Amino acid sequence: MPVASLDDIRAKIGEEIGVSSWLTLDQDRITAFADATEDRQFIHVDPEAAARTPFGGTIAHGFLSLAMLSRMAAEAMQVPDTLKMAVNYGLDRVRFIAPVRAGQRVRGRFTLDSVEDKAPGQILVRHTVTVEIEGGDKPALTAVWLGLLFV
Repeated sequence: MPVASLDDIRAKIGEEIGVSSWLTLDQDRITAFADATEDRQFIHVDPEAAARTPFGGTIAHGFLSLAMLSRMAAEAMQVPDTLKMAVNYGLDRVRFIAPVRAGQRVRGRFTLDSVEDKAPGQILVRHTVTVEIEGGDKPALTAVWLGLLFV
């Protein structure tokens, strides 16, 4: 993750702070996620059956696209130079807008909404995140992501 001083991070409130590189959600990753979560609905794992749906083929789980935020954030979100540890605090207003077809590429776009002192040595950061689909008219998802930083 990019490192900056806490003052520099606070100065970027309201700004887009980073965009991740593109990441392919291929069938192998989708199938592995289906196995890990035991969500093996045919639209995710059966190309023949999924081809007969309006999707025209298999699609990634919405939760897979959401789970990839951690990987995307590693490239795009800034953390304070005094960071000891960061944990997920939650998500607000998650919306799955467009399906990600197997083989499509996605990336995360991060805007820093707020930085709040939660307790001594703890800072709550709020980011608006959009997961874009390469060449798509609509994003795969949008969410407000909360992280608790221990500094």
